[in-house]
Amino acid sequence: MKALLLISWSLLLASHDASATEAQLQAGKKLVDTHCISCHASSYGGDGSGIYTRDYRKVRSFNGLKAQVTNCNTMLNLKWFDDEEQQVVQYLNHTYYHF
Repeated sequence: MKALLLISWSLLLASHDASATEAQLQAGKKLVDTHCISCHASSYGGDGSGIYTRDYRKVRSFNGLKAQVTNCNTMLNLKWFDDEEQQVVQYLNHTYYHF
């Protein structure tokens, strides 16, 4: 009985995490679209998204991605909270990097 309850609880948490992840990705996309793309487009060209996939990109790991998002937040004085930085990291990783 305990095993069944544990399995049910795990499935419930897993389904909750999936919807939270989707919400997190959407929030991250909104932040990227609002704050990142125009800067990247002006410095890199095109629609700005090529900066994430270029051969000589700076970001080479998940920790590097987190550090770069924090760096942009600080240097541009965006004043994002930690959870907003995390949303951007999750969106960029899901969409471009796949670490």
